[in-house]
Amino acid sequence: MQKPNTFYKEQIDLNQIESKRIFKHLSLLSILRLSVFVLTVFGIYSMLPNWQIVVGITVVGIVAFLLLLSRYTDLKAKRDLYKRLININEDELKIANGDFYDRPDGAEFQNPKHFFSLDIDLFGKGSFFQFINRTAINEGTLKLTENLLSNDITNILERQEAIKELASLPEWRQNYTAVAQGVEIEHSANSIINWLKHYKSFLGKFQYGLTMGFSIASLVVISLGVAEIIPMSIMGYWLLVGLGITGVYFKKIGNLAQHTGRAKDTFRQYALLLQAIENAEFDSELLKSKQELIQSENVKASEIFSKFSKALDALDNRNNLISLVLFNGFFLVDIRNTYKVEQWVCKYSHKVEDWFEVVTFFDAFNSFGNYAFNHQSFTYPKLTEEPITISAKGLGHPLLNPEKRIDSDLDLKEEQFFIVTGANMAGKSTFLRTVALHIVMANVGLPICANQSKYKPIKLITSMRTTDSLTDDSSYFFSELTRLKFVVDTIENDKNYFVILDEILKGTNSTDKAIGSRKFVEKLVKQNATGIIATHDLSLTEIETELEAVKNYYFDAEIINDELFFDYKLKQGVCQNMNASFLLKKMEII
Repeated sequence: MQKPNTFYKEQIDLNQIESKRIFKHLSLLSILRLSVFVLTVFGIYSMLPNWQIVVGITVVGIVAFLLLLSRYTDLKAKRDLYKRLININEDELKIANGDFYDRPDGAEFQNPKHFFSLDIDLFGKGSFFQFINRTAINEGTLKLTENLLSNDITNILERQEAIKELASLPEWRQNYTAVAQGVEIEHSANSIINWLKHYKSFLGKFQYGLTMGFSIASLVVISLGVAEIIPMSIMGYWLLVGLGITGVYFKKIGNLAQHTGRAKDTFRQYALLLQAIENAEFDSELLKSKQELIQSENVKASEIFSKFSKALDALDNRNNLISLVLFNGFFLVDIRNTYKVEQWVCKYSHKVEDWFEVVTFFDAFNSFGNYAFNHQSFTYPKLTEEPITISAKGLGHPLLNPEKRIDSDLDLKEEQFFIVTGANMAGKSTFLRTVALHIVMANVGLPICANQSKYKPIKLITSMRTTDSLTDDSSYFFSELTRLKFVVDTIENDKNYFVILDEILKGTNSTDKAIGSRKFVEKLVKQNATGIIATHDLSLTEIETELEAVKNYYFDAEIINDELFFDYKLKQGVCQNMNASFLLKKMEII
């Protein structure tokens, strides 16, 4: 695959060229529209005594103007698409340079009761979510979040293959995102699906047949009136009859139009996205299975959506005074358009949810594919059934600057528990989050920040950041105990969890903390748990001599010439150099 930054720069140049080319065409069309308007007005003025010719000139002028306007609108939409593509590529270059802190951070998805969402910088300022998220629709964002939080250890290989394939299709992904960004959606897909499922029709074939018969009769009346065979007043009376028929259903049609007016932009957008999915050729099983969900009908889902979108647009024209009076009076268009909308709802409402789900799936997985494309040096974990959990070489945190990042090797077997000690700022907490992200990313199907990795899929549970709660009337210490009980109870019911703990029982005195921490680790080992605990309490490392499953590791710090140095390397053993007193003196606190 092409180098990401090179690709993004090339795309910016290409899209700028296309945008400028279309701008020239738009300028020409603007001049033509103005010319048609001026010529039409001049023609009408010149032929005023002859009303038949005036009508002809007016019709030709309006048709020509509308055709040019339609072409202008189409070209403007294309130019807007190119401009969005330029922005997408410019954003990628900014993010690659570490400038992504102004993007949505997903802080609303942090949940203290979730297995890990609060602890590992998955959401919030500078989080993994903020770095990876490229979704363009709200439902896609929720789907992305759902995948990150799912703790799903099934079908990982399928997700890996899907992400690999999407990574190899950067232009397709960007076009999909640019199309998705093209419409401001005011109402969620879920609210639209719920409305469609519960909608009750009020028009039938009789009313539709009535509109057809009345329209034919109207054409006859209009023709006779123009030919002066019947008085023009008859046309006026006929118009009132049509308005009276429409008035019978006016309130119900108004209620329907109110709901469809909210949905039409969504359907227009989704029709374009479905078309992009239908036209792609996928090889991975997961992507093909999603594609098949929208190809189960004889007609493509995008065409069905597009047809519905046009029907909604037609119904929305009732807001135009001319359409409301003349078209309803002579052709009962509101009734006819409403019937078409209701027939669509009756036929396809049960399929809409599946089609919406496919669109949101690709919106979410495009973020994963984009991440994989941007990190081609990362590796996809090799799944194994061997009695190991993680065996990684050169494991690092994916959000750290690769030029400054220090990687470590990790070999952690099933039912092993590591006790990690180390000086302040030596890298313990970063290492815990690195391991946690390895698990989350591997389970999603993403490549991880390592030279190589063998991984036996396992779910994640953590206790790293506990807060007190005034709302729940609970102290910090009680909140932490509640969290630790949650960990123990979870492991009791399902052994397939990786436990990550950071300095537990911080809310009590040091002696009580040491005794409690020791008993808690012993409890987890007795449960055959797998995991890591970071601590400053060196007495906890004594467990290694008593329990075979426990291994000691540390991060070191050295004081050389009154300066503090860290190597950020994970080493086996127990840390001997602590630095709290040194830092207090160095910062002139004591």
